[in-house]
Amino acid sequence: MLILEEMQARGHEALTLLHHAPSGLRAALAIHSTVLGPAIAGVRLGAQDEQLAVRGALALSESLTLKAALAGLNYGGGACVLMMPEAGVDDPHAREALFRALGRQVRPLESRVVLTEDIGVSPADIAFVAQETPATLGVNTDTSSVTGYGVYRGMKAAARFALGSESMRGVRVAILGVGAVGRTLAGHLHREGARLTVADQRADRAEALADQLDGVQVVSADQLLDSPCDIFAPCAYGHSIRSDDVPRLQCRLIAGGEHHPLTRRGEAAVKEAGIIYMPDYAINAAGLIAAAQGTTPEQAAERVYMIINRITAVAEQYGKPVHIVARRMAERRIDLIGSLGHGK
Repeated sequence: MLILEEMQARGHEALTLLHHAPSGLRAALAIHSTVLGPAIAGVRLGAQDEQLAVRGALALSESLTLKAALAGLNYGGGACVLMMPEAGVDDPHAREALFRALGRQVRPLESRVVLTEDIGVSPADIAFVAQETPATLGVNTDTSSVTGYGVYRGMKAAARFALGSESMRGVRVAILGVGAVGRTLAGHLHREGARLTVADQRADRAEALADQLDGVQVVSADQLLDSPCDIFAPCAYGHSIRSDDVPRLQCRLIAGGEHHPLTRRGEAAVKEAGIIYMPDYAINAAGLIAAAQGTTPEQAAERVYMIINRITAVAEQYGKPVHIVARRMAERRIDLIGSLGHGK
């Protein structure tokens, strides 16, 4: 079976399909690793079919394992991707029912998994989950805004390596996806004087951002791939840079808040094109750090800044691509600390 083969190849521990007809709950819960501790599972909600939900959960959970390891957290990686109920969740009671049903379904797994917010999910939703299980994080953390600020700080550290300076003044940044993380990132970059070009599959969101920030150029998502820029910042839903589109990119650095914007084949294509790629699990960890450790946004973002600096220093010392260095650093911590038993 192809799913089991993919799980074996990536080292996943478990994949569970969750269903509760009255609330409309249909979800894929993936646990990639519990070597360092319980798997932190980002919870996403969106309109997608079962296959996309399963594939997304598998990819996202692997990223969470690497992210937690690089950030020095005693957690593993998981993901929970919810398919939008047919009736939607505009009714507040329906939304409460959906997330409380999720909490009840996860309750038997609470020793292995901890749920926190991701795309389409708010701290209030996680608070509903918390009414049914203690296996939650981030109820009191606006992780999207913290993540966006951390991406900004991490981008500056990456730019010092890739562009020779961490100043964003006059730097051309193309942002793909202006949801909560992308908007926050754009605001920080705009204040520093970066030249921004933005795009979103929902054109109205990009236009709304341009109305708020002077001088921001809006193009279509497809046009953005051809836009001359110094930094390309994917902040969309995942795999937004197809391998075949890598030759179109006119940037020197890829650094954004999106989970797994590139496949492994895409990473190889980026390396071949001479573009530096700072992987998602290294640069978008601030929200997770703040939720897991109760740190301030500034402290969490500073941790990301230091992580990126460490990755680039090792990459420069050994002449290796930064995305390969980042993965090896995360895997090394998992191997070393995991050999001691759970760190928690």
